[in-house]
Amino acid sequence: MEGSTTEAALEGAGAETRKLQIALVDDDRNILTTVSIALQAEGFATRLYSDGETALKALLDNPPDLAVFDIKMPKMDGMELLRRLRAQSALPVIFLTSKDDESDEEAGLELGADDYIAKPFSLRLLIARIRAILRRAEPLVAGAAPAASPEEPQPASLTRGRLFMDPARHQVTWGGQSVSLTVTEFLILEALAIRPGVIKSRNQLMDAAYPDDVFVDDRTVDSHIKRMRRKFRLVDPAFDAIDTLYGAGYSFTDG
Repeated sequence: MEGSTTEAALEGAGAETRKLQIALVDDDRNILTTVSIALQAEGFATRLYSDGETALKALLDNPPDLAVFDIKMPKMDGMELLRRLRAQSALPVIFLTSKDDESDEEAGLELGADDYIAKPFSLRLLIARIRAILRRAEPLVAGAAPAASPEEPQPASLTRGRLFMDPARHQVTWGGQSVSLTVTEFLILEALAIRPGVIKSRNQLMDAAYPDDVFVDDRTVDSHIKRMRRKFRLVDPAFDAIDTLYGAGYSFTDG
């Protein structure tokens, strides 16, 4: 399966739209096959690679619209693949981590991954994350078929004090300065900012960020909040808009 490609042919040489291309990189053949079938059923085209070394050349020579890859792989692991890819490309990336391995999550996000999903994962969750990241990257994939139905209403932007959020483009600014959040972080922040001052429990925040059929333990939301605070403090060292009420949850203060 190494280096194989699965694509639907475009009709007509002058076709104006194409299927969005998703590259999957994993040494587990079952995961490659299962995820590929699910993505194709959702209207995507897939490219499959079983090791990081083979994938790197292909991702640079003929970039897809988004890549999903595992951390632990032969020849070149996911971290090294991401490091080398980021040296030359801003390709959107979701990486797969081992369950409860927070060090992998931290390292991958610091290297420039757009989001992460812990194994074992829900296919519905992965597809939702792919669609959300592609919506954010739409200016980079102009001419591609839309990831969502054209009839789907676009979510309204949100302004709370110095915070501005644009869900349709997955853009966040604080005091006019851009803050890069993962999809999960964006959804958690949005759930807090919609109702400033209202305390949201960890369960409520996870319900906002994950489908109902995905179990996420309580400490996961704490990790997301910690990373968000760190990102906002890079643009504003005095950032303190996310409050913690120990034993109850979190709230957003827009004052």
